[in-house]
Amino acid sequence: MKKAQMICFTIGITLLIAALSLCIYNIHEDEQGGEQAQNILTVIKSEIPETTESPTEKKFDLFSEYETEPVPMEETIQIDDSIYIGVISIPELEIELPVMNEWSYPNLKISPCRYKGSYLDNDMIIAAHNYRSHFGRIGELHSGSEIIFMDVSGKIWTYEVNNIENINGTDIEAMDFGSAESWDLTLFTCTLSGQSRVTIRANLKGQQ
Repeated sequence: MKKAQMICFTIGITLLIAALSLCIYNIHEDEQGGEQAQNILTVIKSEIPETTESPTEKKFDLFSEYETEPVPMEETIQIDDSIYIGVISIPELEIELPVMNEWSYPNLKISPCRYKGSYLDNDMIIAAHNYRSHFGRIGELHSGSEIIFMDVSGKIWTYEVNNIENINGTDIEAMDFGSAESWDLTLFTCTLSGQSRVTIRANLKGQQ
């Protein structure tokens, strides 16, 4: 009986040490991801030109409605070997992070990444790890929460959350369309189990 108790005790201690090691590893990954993102954010902000014209000031041009407008093109900034399209801010969560142009698992360890779409076409989807320093707290948002995206030229898009849902991790169609009637921006991250995605939909409120 004592031998069986000792075996159970040893197994329990081993599992506890394993769980503690995993927890320490996750905390280290979170801190490292947050530190990398903030370093990149500093570089991006130093490259963004200051806006000299008031965002509310509009110049009237009698002939502008007859002119053919050029197709808008995204601007990017390259830092080391990675390309960034802008900065995502969530004031309510005190989060401000760079957004990488393309997603991959190595890229996600550094910063949020564009999953697909474009802010110019109002269909951008941004993915990030569930680090607390990245998108780990976006499930705390609610309808009406504000999200701000600033591109690398200094233009600002302001969004308002209109839908929050959990989507199965393999349901690509649901991620593309979701249950929201309409949306212009999506943020998502894994749940702790990794089986589903916490998904935030938002509509464009204004642009500066």
